[in-house]
Amino acid sequence: MGPVAMGTVQMFVLLTALWGHVAVETDRDFRMCGVWRHNHERPKLLYRLTPGCDIITISANGSTLTVQGSITAQCSNQSSWPLDSSQVPLHFCVIWEPLLDMLTLQVNGVNITLCHARGLQSSCCTHLSAKGQSKPSMYGIQDASVHGDPLSPKTIAEYSFQGDKANCMQEFCGKVEQEPSGANMIEEAVLKSGVMGRVHLPCAQSTVMELKEDFTGHNVTLPVPRGVPPNRIPSVHLPAGLRPAQRKTAKVVCTYFTNSTLFQMSSNKILEDVVGISVENEIITDLPHPVIITFRHSGIMQKTHTATCVSWDTRTDPEVRWREEGCVTVSRGAQETQCQCYHLTYFAILVQVNPTTLRHLEALTFITAVGCALSAVSCLVLFVFLCRQKRGSDQSSLMHRGLVVSLFFLCVLFVLTGTVANVGHERVCHFMGALLHYMLLSSLCWMGVEVLHTFQMVYMVFSLSPKPWIWYLVGFGVPVVPVVILACMGNIYGQRTITETDGVENPYHMCWMLDSQAALVAHCITTVGLLAAVVTSGFVMLFLVIRVIHHRPEWRNKRVAFLSIWGLSCLFGSTWGLTFFSFGPLSETVLFLFCIINSLQGFFLMLRFYVLARMQKRSKNISDGTSSGSTRQHMLQGQDKRELATPEDEPVT
Repeated sequence: MGPVAMGTVQMFVLLTALWGHVAVETDRDFRMCGVWRHNHERPKLLYRLTPGCDIITISANGSTLTVQGSITAQCSNQSSWPLDSSQVPLHFCVIWEPLLDMLTLQVNGVNITLCHARGLQSSCCTHLSAKGQSKPSMYGIQDASVHGDPLSPKTIAEYSFQGDKANCMQEFCGKVEQEPSGANMIEEAVLKSGVMGRVHLPCAQSTVMELKEDFTGHNVTLPVPRGVPPNRIPSVHLPAGLRPAQRKTAKVVCTYFTNSTLFQMSSNKILEDVVGISVENEIITDLPHPVIITFRHSGIMQKTHTATCVSWDTRTDPEVRWREEGCVTVSRGAQETQCQCYHLTYFAILVQVNPTTLRHLEALTFITAVGCALSAVSCLVLFVFLCRQKRGSDQSSLMHRGLVVSLFFLCVLFVLTGTVANVGHERVCHFMGALLHYMLLSSLCWMGVEVLHTFQMVYMVFSLSPKPWIWYLVGFGVPVVPVVILACMGNIYGQRTITETDGVENPYHMCWMLDSQAALVAHCITTVGLLAAVVTSGFVMLFLVIRVIHHRPEWRNKRVAFLSIWGLSCLFGSTWGLTFFSFGPLSETVLFLFCIINSLQGFFLMLRFYVLARMQKRSKNISDGTSSGSTRQHMLQGQDKRELATPEDEPVT
């Protein structure tokens, strides 16, 4: 991540602090505030609290502010507390947190805990609502409000509120699933509960421990939720350097999320198991020794997916955003993945599922890069050759130019996409992925144009040929529509990671379609759909052309027949059909053939036209004017209806 201006950092820290404060407020069920008007005679606080779920009253007279009633789960407490008489009037707030069974009074910014936290409560008294109030008086509570909503601007002696019994843990878990900072809320509630050891919630299981001065590292055993096999529970090792040097003791909470609903808002798919680790009131980065989390998962899934350790920092990324930075992935067989992470601050550490895996990734990458580079150079040479032809206005030559241009840019972009993905900005990679998709669709469209043009010449001899700009509109204009629509939709283009099936070392990054459900649907509709149409029509056209010329004497020459089929296959895009056979026991062989043949497609097209030019030159040197040279050309080119109809005519390239 690049450097950020200091002013931006300060503003972001301020916004983060405010956002974190809001997250704490969301689990407070009741907050009643007001101004106490008293008579300056040694004001005091009186409170009487008992377990139950009935009515709580908040009243005030000239000398006493009273909080009494039955709303607690376990707390039974009564006492009086002297207040500062020099401040008139007194601003106060009564705060009730039923999940923690904690009642707090704030007086002029000073916190007085009436009931301390007693762990996380399952059954509690919550949803306090106004029950009634007394008539206005000289002394009492003025400008009262609940959660900021005004009750009365007048001075009222007494307010009463009634609660309802509820399962606070269930309600709390339902609330955090709706909040973007739900993971933070769980960890903060666990830390505030005051419990050391295991803390159970329906949506998470936590372990709280204290790091003391003699802390040298510890292996944490996470709680086992109901219905989860013990051998699936992740293990956590906390290193010695985790305790902040400036503090003698610090609390650390390890939270195990068995339901990853809170973390599935991004385009990346993750496993069900998520581990969150945080130190109380600290941001931990650049650890000398890593925190080690070992995830255990199904061996069957491991064969079809690649495990990658990622993390989400909820303080810097309000929305779910998984990052690989700061974590090292160590594969420990088919059923375990170890994550070694050197940072820690309200992070969720997990295993990311990446279904894009390949065997022999390094070899395939090298073959494709060399083939595309050779094809790009070949396309340049072929384009110059086509432009220098005597009959440059011939439609066949115009078709070939469009195909050559699209193949050239496709090869160049494919060679550059890995570099851009590694060093470019996210938006640059987004644009690069869209541009690469456009050039692929454009190349397929031009192959379809070649098929249509050949069909028109072979079977529609007397039809009028469309103007060249119509073909160019199809080849270069039509692909713009789906690419622009997908780019505007978002969550389609970006960085795609392809990893080796046998490990995650040295993954290949490219700018292409993301590994998301929306991108997969778009890929199937646009790329695969167009590819199927072009390949099918290419095979049909290839069969029709061969049927027209197979009776000629030159067809007995195996070399000419092979070159004819090969050249027309490249021109019609038939070689791309190999992608539909990349499964089963021959999948690796087909994959290598696909990479070799299609990455060299530009080179093969240049070779085809070179052979055509040589054969045309040889036919012109034949003094007897026979049509044999011309016939050979028909078989290789098959692009001019006059050639196919009357072999004795002059050859046209």
